[in-house]
Amino acid sequence: MRDDRVVIVGGGIGGLSAALSLAANGVGVRLFEALPHLGGKIRQAEAGGHLIDTGPTVFTMKWVFDEMLADAGTSLEAHLRLSPLEVLARHAWQDGQRLDLFADAARSADAIGAFSGADDARGFLRFCDRAARVYGHLKDSFICQPEPRFDRMLLNFAFRPGALWDISPYTSLWAALGAYFRDPRLQQLFGRYATYCGSSPFEAPATLMLVAHVEQAGVWSIDGGMSALARALADLATARGAVMSTHAPVDTIVLDGSGAAGVRITTGELVEADAIIWNGDIASLTHCLPTSRTDLAPAPPARESRSLSALTWVTAARTEGFPLSRHNVFFSNDYRAEFDDILRRRGLPHDPTIYLCAGNRSGSAHADQGGTDETDRLLCLVNAPADGDRNPLSAEDIAQCRTTVQHRLEAQGLQLAETTPWTLTGTPAIFDTMFPATGGALYGPASHGWSASFSRAGITTRTTGLYLAGGSVHPGPGVPMAALSGRMAARQVMAHLASRRRFRQAVTPGGTSTR
Repeated sequence: MRDDRVVIVGGGIGGLSAALSLAANGVGVRLFEALPHLGGKIRQAEAGGHLIDTGPTVFTMKWVFDEMLADAGTSLEAHLRLSPLEVLARHAWQDGQRLDLFADAARSADAIGAFSGADDARGFLRFCDRAARVYGHLKDSFICQPEPRFDRMLLNFAFRPGALWDISPYTSLWAALGAYFRDPRLQQLFGRYATYCGSSPFEAPATLMLVAHVEQAGVWSIDGGMSALARALADLATARGAVMSTHAPVDTIVLDGSGAAGVRITTGELVEADAIIWNGDIASLTHCLPTSRTDLAPAPPARESRSLSALTWVTAARTEGFPLSRHNVFFSNDYRAEFDDILRRRGLPHDPTIYLCAGNRSGSAHADQGGTDETDRLLCLVNAPADGDRNPLSAEDIAQCRTTVQHRLEAQGLQLAETTPWTLTGTPAIFDTMFPATGGALYGPASHGWSASFSRAGITTRTTGLYLAGGSVHPGPGVPMAALSGRMAARQVMAHLASRRRFRQAVTPGGTSTR
């Protein structure tokens, strides 16, 4: 272990990925997490004796973790049991129609053909081709770059005719979908990909169609839930020398004449550092900088630029009627009105889209065709405005939304028997408490408009030795993107440490060090 001292603030997936990457390279790491658990938004709640994921539930871009663990001398499969899903998601509308999307694109095309006709089936295959091209254009030139540079991306496109048209940053996702699907229900289904970034399909760029390719490349379930992933990364980092503390909020980032010098914990302890990785939300960074130096932090997103928040509940129940798969979406009748309610009227949607994750279900087309003898472990999520700091939802609003959700699920034929009480696990105000200065926004700034992705803070900052990671910065929200940011931050830190060592070696006797 070298004598380098790196402090990581925040134990979300970005922080854990950075800790593992650094510790695997022999760098001394201390990680401080304010919450009682590691994993950030990945967490669990108890219902009926079962632990249920209450945060991210979808595992994609497995290659990110394969590469990270290979670099650490191990493999994902050595620590976790993963199963690929056959059914990516089951979708339902209030007219009683249902549609499954499958890992096999040809099978999805057949299902779409039966659902809304041959033209839409062909449109789906063309859409998949374009989504793959978008992902291919952006993976190396943008997603895996530490800074969101539009000019650098365009330079990479110089020898790719049609690349800029493919990614369509100036066209909304909703408008682009009209070129592939006549059925508005399919526009609604694929428009939902914008919500993976906490955004509206009517304002997010068509570039987000790449999410379709990410899912087609594979969605997995993890035994023990997503929390098992966070535990595995934490255990691996700890085994390689990283020291992790929970219940340890960082009060201040300490600066000296040469840049980041350490952190002060709320207990008063001062921890010196050669570099710091901030894995908290970008909105709260200024609160930890000295008052006279807040200009060194990227500007937090304005209230109207915040991404979506949510209401979440968990319950355990025996289910009958509607055949649940692992991931289930019950759509509203008017998608535009739903987003108007949230983003313009700043309230809960009158007619919400409901996401229901049955964490015990296999995602198999044949196994998930009805009730089971097993108790379903259910997470229910409804999108909400990120106003938990200024205009928290009332108990009456939350109760009314809960009633609306229950009636909607019953109207779809889903019967919950032997149900444990529904436990409210997330509101914008709860998330704002967990992730201060965000209002409860779960995805950093919203991806609205062509420039939004390029306006995100990059991995480096104006402060020497201070780096950023997590879903609120580049390359964006979601578990794999946060992990990528952590790995990129670790690389930047190692380059910084190497330059410091070279500088120290060059100092002549009697010279002045940077410390």
